[in-house]
Amino acid sequence: MSGQQPPRQRRPFRDDESSPGSASHSPREIVPGSTGSDSEHTNAVGAGYERQAYRSSRMPYMETTRFAWTISTALFVIALGLRFYKINHPDQVVFDEVHFGKFAAYYILREYYFDVHPPFAKLLFGLVGWFVGFDGKFDFANIGDSYSIHQVPFVGMRSFPAFLGSATVPIVFWIMKESGYPTAIAAFSAALVLFDNAHVAQTRLILLDAALVFFMALSLLAYIKFRKLRYHEYSPAWWGWLFATGTFLACTLGCKMVGLFTFLTVGVAVLVDLWQLLDIRKGLSIEQFWRHFAARALGLIVWPAIVYLSFFWAHFKVLKYSGTGDSFMSPAFQETLAGNELLLNSQEIRYYDTITLKHKDTKVYLHSHEETYPLRYEDGRISSQGQQVTGYPHNDTNNFWQIIPTKALPATGRGRIVRHKDTVQLLHAKTQSYLLTHDVASPLMPTNQEFTTWYPDEENSRYADTLFIVDVLEANEGDPWKSKSGHFRLIHVPTKVCLWTHAKALPDWAYKQQEINGNKNPQDRTATWFVEDIISDETGEDQRGRTTKVEEKKVKPRNFFKKFWELQSLMLAHNAGLTASHPYATGPINWPFLISAHVASALVAGSVMNFIVTEAIEFPVSYASATAPARRYPRTHTDIGSKAIAFLLGYATLLFGLFLYIAPLTYGTPGLDGHAVNRRRLLNTWTLHFQAKEHESVAAEDSD
Repeated sequence: MSGQQPPRQRRPFRDDESSPGSASHSPREIVPGSTGSDSEHTNAVGAGYERQAYRSSRMPYMETTRFAWTISTALFVIALGLRFYKINHPDQVVFDEVHFGKFAAYYILREYYFDVHPPFAKLLFGLVGWFVGFDGKFDFANIGDSYSIHQVPFVGMRSFPAFLGSATVPIVFWIMKESGYPTAIAAFSAALVLFDNAHVAQTRLILLDAALVFFMALSLLAYIKFRKLRYHEYSPAWWGWLFATGTFLACTLGCKMVGLFTFLTVGVAVLVDLWQLLDIRKGLSIEQFWRHFAARALGLIVWPAIVYLSFFWAHFKVLKYSGTGDSFMSPAFQETLAGNELLLNSQEIRYYDTITLKHKDTKVYLHSHEETYPLRYEDGRISSQGQQVTGYPHNDTNNFWQIIPTKALPATGRGRIVRHKDTVQLLHAKTQSYLLTHDVASPLMPTNQEFTTWYPDEENSRYADTLFIVDVLEANEGDPWKSKSGHFRLIHVPTKVCLWTHAKALPDWAYKQQEINGNKNPQDRTATWFVEDIISDETGEDQRGRTTKVEEKKVKPRNFFKKFWELQSLMLAHNAGLTASHPYATGPINWPFLISAHVASALVAGSVMNFIVTEAIEFPVSYASATAPARRYPRTHTDIGSKAIAFLLGYATLLFGLFLYIAPLTYGTPGLDGHAVNRRRLLNTWTLHFQAKEHESVAAEDSD
């Protein structure tokens, strides 16, 4: 062994040389930490790591940075042309502009509203609307309302999503390019978005989707740029792209809650990255690993959370006045809004006041009338045949209830005020009977208790069954119960069920009114009621300062995080309730096959096309560093060939032709009849909604 000669060093091939048996190679890179020896090279080949390297000898300029920027700029310019073409048509409210245009108006008027989506994209629309001169007075009430007649600067407002949609095209190009794919493949993926009729149509209107997809694409691009700097950890660029990824992720989530899936996508990539850092061959100590973990947690969890919260901070700061969204929020929240009815008319409730009670969600009054429940229901169950207690949506004297104390009261003073956790009776003013619930099944829900009333002159005393606790929400012991703002649950003392209602109507014997029953879950959020009006006091008089408008009270402050959590919880609850199918929804199975439009389709299609025309990518993808480990792969360059480029150009031409064929639908070209519209439905899975053109015969009759 002592006489064995060391392996001879192999001279790297120059750019103009070729290795035996291959068409063309780039020089084999020797990085710090690698000997570049024949033995190492032979071992790598034996382990299956050596790959053939490709270099384009016919069109090397295509992979230069200058050419890539030229292509991306050209794609952007074409995208601008396609998305701004006839952007002023139609000059009417289209589709969901009826919602998101209205939200922009609310920001300009600074009136509070509620929506299931986070506020970031809508804040941007409000800012753009203010910038182009929109005064917020147009209410976007109905689809088809004219912008021109009401002098709404809709072109400027539509230009914002059109620009974001146009910018998404070069971003898709750079996602593919930065991932190592050749320029032609990157341009192919970008072209799929560029000539996507659905994307063009979506991004020409005042909708959230353009901003959502734009920031989603930016999130992916930023993370790829961060990942490519893995050999330059903790450098300014590394930190910059890490925090840029977190910022764009927060913006994506700030547009729509579906942005959580972008968080999930990047999160999976980060977990894989951290798992690889645990590899003993990486040479990292456990302290170094935790430092990497902390950096990613800071940039991709803590920082996005701060950015996301800032959207709501701005949302609350701008929307300072009472608006259409007040009723969704708690009384404590509503009292932070100037001009809110709770600040104007919220009054303390006293014993013997006659009031009306209203359900917070369904907006029906607690109502009763002399008619009784039928002896037997349709399913054979037996009722109590007591007086009906129902939910009624209109004002009526049968909605009046008087609050009766169950304790001794002082003759005057604040001791006559009803307070949180007080036990009361409710006397129906019209029939002079007491509200009651008992262990009898309700008409529509056998698991819930029936509500009825009890006349005190009956032989059998039912006093205990008429006792209810007033549980005021977010109140402390002894706090007064107030009209308007005092949201409460009415809990039955003996059985612990709470007064509840739901939207299903009772049969004809109850005049199709809403069922009232006893919910066995006293903490149910939907069991919330409030006092709509104080009709009169115990003398029957309406005293000024209690039920009439009074001087506006000072807006009450509230902790930001309480307001944020309340709104976020409501958004999640309402999103969970949106279970109906949507004609434009897509599933993951659609994306790889382009059955329905999605940016993910373009990225997947590009990678599949690259696999078909060449198995190579521009390698290495990451930026080299003096501290990088020995590279086990040689540098490779792609050469997809002139035939593949010709095929891609032909495919792009076909795509453009299909775009032109469907363009009348994309741009809403007038004059199409139902047959012309349906003829452009290339797949029977497509759902087209349109207003059919009147028949010529009908038009002829009108002209006569």
